[in-house]
Amino acid sequence: MRDLEPASGLLHSIDPATGETVGSLPRTPTDAIPRLVFQAREAQRGWGALSHGQRAEVLRPAAARLKAEARRLGELASREMGKPLPEAVGEANYCADGFAAELDEIVAALADIVREDARTQSTLRHAPLGVCAAITPWNFPLLMPQQSVLPALVAGNTVLLKPSEETTLVAVEYTRILNEFLPAGVLTPVVGDGAQGRALVLADVDLIVFTGSRETGKRIMADAAPSLKRVILELGGKDPLVVLDDADLEAAAAFAVRNSFRNAGQVCVSTERIYVARSVREEFLRKMADNTAALRQGHPREQGTTVGPMVNARQKAKVVAQIDAAVSAGATLIAGGEPRDGNFVAPTILSDVDHAMEIMREETFGPVACVQAFDSDDAAVRLANDTPFGLGAAVFGRDLARAASVAERIHAGMVGINQGCGGADGCPWVGVKESGYGFHSGPEGHRQFAQVRVISRAR
Repeated sequence: MRDLEPASGLLHSIDPATGETVGSLPRTPTDAIPRLVFQAREAQRGWGALSHGQRAEVLRPAAARLKAEARRLGELASREMGKPLPEAVGEANYCADGFAAELDEIVAALADIVREDARTQSTLRHAPLGVCAAITPWNFPLLMPQQSVLPALVAGNTVLLKPSEETTLVAVEYTRILNEFLPAGVLTPVVGDGAQGRALVLADVDLIVFTGSRETGKRIMADAAPSLKRVILELGGKDPLVVLDDADLEAAAAFAVRNSFRNAGQVCVSTERIYVARSVREEFLRKMADNTAALRQGHPREQGTTVGPMVNARQKAKVVAQIDAAVSAGATLIAGGEPRDGNFVAPTILSDVDHAMEIMREETFGPVACVQAFDSDDAAVRLANDTPFGLGAAVFGRDLARAASVAERIHAGMVGINQGCGGADGCPWVGVKESGYGFHSGPEGHRQFAQVRVISRAR
């Protein structure tokens, strides 16, 4: 849990695995945020006057600096939010290694488009929106800021980045590296919690980019409505996995365990609901239990750890409460469920669940996999779609035509067949229903950080 000291205005970052203080930063006063936005707007005049390509070249040297500091950044991220060290360092390296290619993709996506007819030639130009408020989560404390900051900056906007209070230290380090190359006022970190986030939303910004809970996203939309601020919202998920009766059960079970328990289940596209054909349910559960037993939960910086802690005590309490309520309502524990000290929750498999249980309706965001049987493909689709969420989904089956038929009927922004939901290079990261409003990544996503202007002349 992160602690704000009212007297000193300090935000303390606490290691969820040990309870030790990682570091502290002064909280940005909420009454200072309008001034920071004004400074960002002043800086945007010069930044926005550059071309997309020129802005990308200003940022490009940051890739080498990120790579040089990837180990240190990964260690800091692991200490702040409990991600196993190899995964945290891997996230830092992924950001550094993909930095230059991401810049190139954004520049290409924002290039002018010419349309002509017999009388008129028109140019579609992707112009800056102005000042962007980016509010990012703690579960991917480097990747999420990068996916918001880079397209916003290359599009010509200036950015105020408010990272989660859980992972502020590593996000501020990320901005420090980029600011070695950026003009003053183009990228400004904002330190704090929900109070600073709401002050940013209410300030004179032009674009709000938010990744987080559905409830907070709805409040942001309401606060943005009076001035019709542009919003890009990546919200929660309750991702289903459908395992058909002809599926490769070894592969399906391995995927289910990996995607349910990675990052202690604290991933927006974690598999939280698993629907398995009744005829293969028992075998699938045995294979899931075997795979789960091979995981090692422990201190995130200990060699061999594959599952770390919850990010804080509040998140642990939420997950445990959902598990306990489900068991009380008739769910069966296949794995996990035993009490753990500190912020740890054992990787847990529940069977005999149904949609009357909160754990099958509300996002868990913890290491819990819930398995329910179905008797027909149509029933599996109905169950998968019985949710207000629609971020990712997966379908496993050897008959690819049949699996594709099921996948195409699932109401999600991204559906994988015999794999996770992430698409090929250049695909957007997109949710439907209450999992998203707008989207990011890929050429289509990058363009949402700009304002299209149509400039026409007679031929």
